[in-house]
Amino acid sequence: MPNITKRELVLRITDKLGLRGVEIRQQDVQLVVQSFIDEITDSLAQGESVALRNFGAFEVKEMRAKIGRNPKDPSKNVPIPARAVVKFKAGKEMKEKVASMLHVIRERKN
Repeated sequence: MPNITKRELVLRITDKLGLRGVEIRQQDVQLVVQSFIDEITDSLAQGESVALRNFGAFEVKEMRAKIGRNPKDPSKNVPIPARAVVKFKAGKEMKEKVASMLHVIRERKN
């Protein structure tokens, strides 16, 4: 399954805007995309949630400490410390669009 890189995202956005008659340099789109990512990251690092209507919401949750197993030696317990993790909850529009793509996912597996 192919991945979309930040570079590919910048190229796609630049192309789409060009088709709409908006002339913008790839460097400017790169700056906007990176600024967007930085703002989300900074907000989450400050304990804020980020909600983007119809896309989804990012929030920081605490993962409690737990005891794991060493895969090389399952008889040994490995303590895993508590940590903060980012959780994402997809918005309604995204859920609907992704749900309609189930047949594509199944075709890629075969």
